[in-house]
Amino acid sequence: MLLRDPVERALASAVAALSLSRGMFFAVSALYFTRGVGLSAATVGIGLTIAGAVGVLASYVGGRLSERYGADRLQQWTLAANGASLLAYALADNVVSFILIAACVSATRGLQSTAQVTLLARWYVGPERVTVRARLRVVMNVFIGGGSLLAGLALMVDTTSAYRLTVVLVGAVTMLGTAPLIGLRKRVEGLAERMEAANTAATSADGRSPLRDRTYVASTVLNAILAIQFGLTSVAIPLWVADHTDAPTVLVSALLLVNTAYVALFQVRASRGAQTLRTAGQSVRRAGLFLLIACLLFATAGYLGAVAATVVLLLAALAASAAETQGEAGGWTMAFELADPARAGAYQGLSQTGYAVAQMFSPAVVTTSAIDHGTPGWIALGLVFATTGTATALLANHAAERSLERV
Repeated sequence: MLLRDPVERALASAVAALSLSRGMFFAVSALYFTRGVGLSAATVGIGLTIAGAVGVLASYVGGRLSERYGADRLQQWTLAANGASLLAYALADNVVSFILIAACVSATRGLQSTAQVTLLARWYVGPERVTVRARLRVVMNVFIGGGSLLAGLALMVDTTSAYRLTVVLVGAVTMLGTAPLIGLRKRVEGLAERMEAANTAATSADGRSPLRDRTYVASTVLNAILAIQFGLTSVAIPLWVADHTDAPTVLVSALLLVNTAYVALFQVRASRGAQTLRTAGQSVRRAGLFLLIACLLFATAGYLGAVAATVVLLLAALAASAAETQGEAGGWTMAFELADPARAGAYQGLSQTGYAVAQMFSPAVVTTSAIDHGTPGWIALGLVFATTGTATALLANHAAERSLERV
């Protein structure tokens, strides 16, 4: 919040509010949907999957809308709409209303996320874009953790009313995040001109479609595969620790805390080592190798006693966290550097679509591989990550060589 750049300060404030509300929502949503709305766990899963598909489409459309109306405006509008959609969860009382509201939440979140990244691509230049995004990622992780702690009060009370009140607070805090974005064009000299120039460039005949850019499409697909790693933290680790190791179940919270702390401490540092296409590819390759190591350690923990398993799981969490910081830094740089500047919105929309697809499928991928098949599944998953990281590095090197040839 003490950042001197007014755009970054406004974005950080908005991200803080959004992340605080997300942390609160993650902690209570499953219990609220099953107890408060009265849905079965299977229905919740199906509904959220449908909503995730809507979010994938919205992430792509968000790039086009950012170019047409301005990324700064779209972010403000969609953040407010996201807060209103979250508030509507308090009124959900059946399957249909739940799915409709979930679709609105996912759609507005996808639009907002793409608008935010497009704003970074348009306003900042060179390595600064990745550095700012890394700092915003730190803000996000810290405030998600804070939101989860606040939601612990509702979990202690453990009543439907407490969960519904938390959902209302989630929506209100999200809408509060729009405050620092209001009037940003008037407060920041040159921002309006930059956004309008972006609209003019996007509608000209010079810009390329990202769908026809084979290098960018390949990069998006590879980074989406690597982004399946987020399913390890959210789904695989809790299930594996609780059901397949002798480590105490409470260790799950400690592993999540390790991840939050590591990202907060090292994400910005990782971004500084991935500021060109070549170094970005190297960073993603390291991420793939770290994930292979993490998967092998997770599998090993299933054969050990409680103490040894605890130590190995902590090492695995550190390796997975290192992979996250390295992979994100490299992926961000490639998403920015490989994009056509004239079509920043469309290109970032495609990039965010890849992440949205990964988020939608990662729970199913990690459960059907590592959780269902144990050690063979962990090994296969790790090899996929390592291969993807290596392929990304080769792609980045090839793109860098082509760039030099054009110069």
